[in-house]
Amino acid sequence: MSEDAKAKGNAAFAAGRFEDAIRHFSEAIDLAPANHVLYSNRSAAYASLQRYDVALADARKTVELNPGWAKGYSRLGAAHLGLGDADQAIAAYEKGLEIDPANEALKAGLADARAASTLSRGSIPPHGASPFGKIFQGPELWAKLTADPTTRGYLQQPDFMKMIQDVQKNPNNINIYLSDPRMMQVIGVLLNVKMRAPTDEMEREFTEPEQVKPRPEPAKKASAPEPAPESMEVPEEEKESREKKAEAQKKKEAGNAAYKKKDFETAIQHYTRAMELDDQDISYITNRAAVYLEMGKFEECIKDCDKAVERGRELHSDFKMIARALTRKGTALVKLAKCSKDYDTAIETFQKALTEHRNPDTLKRLNDAERAKKELEQQEYFDPKIADEEREKGNELFKQQKYPEAVKQYTEALRRNPKDPKVYSNRAACYTKLGALPEGLKDAEKCIELDPSFSKGYTRKGAIQFFMKEYDKALETYQEGLKHDPNNQELLDGVRRCVEQINKTNRGEISPEELKERQAKAMHDPEIQNILTDPVMRQVLIDIQENPKAAQEHLKNPQVMHKIQKLVGAGIVQMR
Repeated sequence: MSEDAKAKGNAAFAAGRFEDAIRHFSEAIDLAPANHVLYSNRSAAYASLQRYDVALADARKTVELNPGWAKGYSRLGAAHLGLGDADQAIAAYEKGLEIDPANEALKAGLADARAASTLSRGSIPPHGASPFGKIFQGPELWAKLTADPTTRGYLQQPDFMKMIQDVQKNPNNINIYLSDPRMMQVIGVLLNVKMRAPTDEMEREFTEPEQVKPRPEPAKKASAPEPAPESMEVPEEEKESREKKAEAQKKKEAGNAAYKKKDFETAIQHYTRAMELDDQDISYITNRAAVYLEMGKFEECIKDCDKAVERGRELHSDFKMIARALTRKGTALVKLAKCSKDYDTAIETFQKALTEHRNPDTLKRLNDAERAKKELEQQEYFDPKIADEEREKGNELFKQQKYPEAVKQYTEALRRNPKDPKVYSNRAACYTKLGALPEGLKDAEKCIELDPSFSKGYTRKGAIQFFMKEYDKALETYQEGLKHDPNNQELLDGVRRCVEQINKTNRGEISPEELKERQAKAMHDPEIQNILTDPVMRQVLIDIQENPKAAQEHLKNPQVMHKIQKLVGAGIVQMR
């Protein structure tokens, strides 16, 4: 049960629905109060809403439950930083790095916290000028912000421009905006310091194996030669380990080159050899999984992904690598899916990947899988024969005036065959009998959409509009139906009834209350609103009242005449 609530929370978080995510994570915590991951996830959701006080409480609970989990300290540092306590944030990030020194998220968070701490200590009493004031002055400010791809987008945001202009006028106001991640990003750009924005964790998932970035050669110093340090003897075991790691990297590079050439068998051989040489790097496993995915060997891909996740957990690998393996597994599961239920495991896997790392590509794959599952469910349920049987049951219930039961049968018929216009027409008639006119109107319009030549669709729609006292719209609907079936008596009777009602309005034969009701309803019609706000039509209406001769000229224009008829039918204008 807690896993279901957790999965729902993960999906809501990935979609940006943080309030929903908090609610689901809270339900999961009620069911599993000792699960530290749930508190961590809820802390992240609170932080996304800038509710750092409760985010801090959940982060502390995470660390209390599992002091050896590095990610808990990342949540703790983020909450402290959000509350403006840079020193506590630094302590939290440093504690996490003691547990997992290679964790990139903790390193980036520590850099942010140190920059915020430096900026905070740089503030001086109000009587002096801020030491950072100069960086916000001069034309190079806008040049730097425009050149940086992240801050360039901020220049289109009015509140951001106002914030920068305020700091330019009064540099001491910079402390007011330190909690805004955009300000931290700006300071990083202006000081040439790499800052981590909240969305920096969103790295695109690539199917192509990871590339090894060449290490830059150390710069040669031109200074006078110094005495060489005493040589230190490296243990044979460590030397052998280094050589194996170096050889493994070479094999990985060779595998990447073969992959690009689509020489998949060779790529697999290189990655397999790299795995044998160095079992401390799961990228060799995920790369081989990517090759299996390209080759269509989905079972092998899934096995490698499971192995990468398991080994990655043991090694405390970067959460992005774990997410990458889960995403590839989910992709392979989608490829293997043959029925709607097969998508469940893939969807769950994508949700787990998003918990590790919120990646837009993974989110897209999750949405695609959910959509494919829904479409396949509809296809599996599709059965025109059963749909006809359900429709006949609905017809019998309709004759017995059991309208709610008939609606239920018609709805089931539509699930079996959503392309049958007759069922929409019949259900529209049921809704009309039940007084559910908006629902009936929607069904009638769907009936017409599926079969524009089906007369019943127009009679259903026109009748509903007539009951809603939208006589002008009902008249148009009946007239449209007559284009397809000119001799349909039901449509002709509908036209006659609408004309009678419109004429009654023109002759003043309806009660003031009914006229007022019709006019109020018409004023909510966007088409009527557009006519009344049109300057040309406003002049025409004035001329009708004050200048009959000019009005006659206006009425010769077909477009003007059509709009006048629209206003007359709606009860807004009366022609006597």
